[in-house]
Amino acid sequence: MRIAQIAPLIERVPPEAYGGTERVVAYLTDALVDLGHHVTLFASGDSQTKGTLVPVRPRAIRSDPSCRDPLVDHLIMIDRVSGMAPLFDVIHFHTGILHFPSTRMLSVPHVTTLHGRLDVPDLAALFKQFNDVPLVSISDAQRRPVPAAGWQDTVYHGIDPGLLAFTPRSEDYFVFLGRIAPEKRPDRAIEIARAAGVHLKIAAKVDRIDERYFADVIEPLLQGDGVEFLGEISEEQKGSLLGGARALLFPIDWPEPFGMVVIESLAAGTPVIAWNHGSVPELIDHGRTGFIVDSIEEAVEAVRRAGDLDRRQCRDVFEQRFTADRMAHDYLAVYERLVAPVRRRHEESQRERPRRGSEPVLHRREPGAEGRPDSRPEAC
Repeated sequence: MRIAQIAPLIERVPPEAYGGTERVVAYLTDALVDLGHHVTLFASGDSQTKGTLVPVRPRAIRSDPSCRDPLVDHLIMIDRVSGMAPLFDVIHFHTGILHFPSTRMLSVPHVTTLHGRLDVPDLAALFKQFNDVPLVSISDAQRRPVPAAGWQDTVYHGIDPGLLAFTPRSEDYFVFLGRIAPEKRPDRAIEIARAAGVHLKIAAKVDRIDERYFADVIEPLLQGDGVEFLGEISEEQKGSLLGGARALLFPIDWPEPFGMVVIESLAAGTPVIAWNHGSVPELIDHGRTGFIVDSIEEAVEAVRRAGDLDRRQCRDVFEQRFTADRMAHDYLAVYERLVAPVRRRHEESQRERPRRGSEPVLHRREPGAEGRPDSRPEAC
């Protein structure tokens, strides 16, 4: 198939450090190419891909201080995609809701994966207006606030199995990895670690919008023993950090659509202790690949039992459920369902069109030629 992947422009594909959506787009694009498909990636020019890159801007917006309005580049990208649409069999958007009006003018099938939270009241009216836009959710929990939207399927994220090596033995620490934000609850992770008397390593970026929260709430909690703040780390550092941890603490306080760090942790063989919110019950097998908790007390008990879980089993579950190859095959099934009606219409129009050379050939007869042996029309 000829597939277009449309990535956000905030981070390069894949990101150099933190970044969820762009990372998923990178793994999906490369996996589809490995399966033999022709994939064109619309992204920032510093992206790296096995597909054909269409650079919309030279660098990712996050690394370009000169960019004042991210909306401008995204609108330019959507317009370029619309102009190139006839080159593709299907177009796959990962750009939220910005492109919805433009999809109604596309000449080819399209689908949108929604990567964010949907429990925002204003979105109900939007999805009612655009209920004809085909959508994919990244967890069943994500779609609950808007059940009547144009859902085609749920496709869980996947990563390259070689990205994070399996680590059979852990060191004596726990880890919080991701982003410093109120909904991620790093404060809760610190409380759990101190109550359990264990060492906690925090590797997380601080977005501009969360700088006040970090300064007022988190920074004071870093004082004292037992908590080590590493800041934002690279992809290379992530593997050793996750692999060495006894467990990942994932004490979220919001309906997380999909915890990318959860499957990264399982890939390393590290179990996960997570709050019972959003997609968590879909990703973690309680008592097998981690523990799902509802209180600090339950989390502290889970910390003490983390060593009882089989790290090899965590890796096995990852390989069964959360690889990029599995994700690519799931999306191909969605693409095929969307493309099939177009193919049928094309085949029907081809059958109805007269084939070249099938028109009857009329021959002129000379007067008196009737009955002569050579007067029959020649065979076509």
